[in-house]
Amino acid sequence: MKDQLFLIAQSLKYNELPDVKADENLLKTGLTITFTIMGAIAVMMVVIGAIKYGSSQGDPSAISSAKNTILYAIIGLVVSIFAVSIVSFVVGRVA
Repeated sequence: MKDQLFLIAQSLKYNELPDVKADENLLKTGLTITFTIMGAIAVMMVVIGAIKYGSSQGDPSAISSAKNTILYAIIGLVVSIFAVSIVSFVVGRVA
């Protein structure tokens, strides 16, 4: 098996490999858009949790579910904010 992989690796020509045209701006833009979408989804989940909380009508299990939805959405929002900050910091230092 190793011999076959070695022969395959030798047969590849370096000029046949794909040429990647990604730079730090493309990476930063793509990751920022991704994390911004994550943040928007987290905000929507807070709103959904608030609606669930308002319509629970005193049912303890529904109230608990709504509180968990809000809690996890806020955690997701914080993670999203930190992710955008970390990406901006790292790309700024590397570039």
